[in-house]
Amino acid sequence: MERKKEERERVRNQLIRRICQMGHPEAFAALIADSLGTEKTMLRMISYLGKTGTQSAEQIADEMLAITVDRDRWVEKKKNEYYNQKYNEMRYTVLGMDEE
Repeated sequence: MERKKEERERVRNQLIRRICQMGHPEAFAALIADSLGTEKTMLRMISYLGKTGTQSAEQIADEMLAITVDRDRWVEKKKNEYYNQKYNEMRYTVLGMDEE
């Protein structure tokens, strides 16, 4: 667990450095990193910044929002799949209903 925290912090610092190298304030870079939250989303942002070159603060913020919306949709999809599976299990085992 500690190793995972260290890796997340390493990626967070890498993203902050990358944004600062583009000429943006460290506070802005830290806000972007913290808003992304996960290591995977931060790596996705680093990849985006590497492919597109210098970006304005607005473009960086816009991409951060797009990444978080995408992540939130994925989380919602996985929750729906989980609860749909539980519902179908309940229908089949508890209620004795065959799948229609």
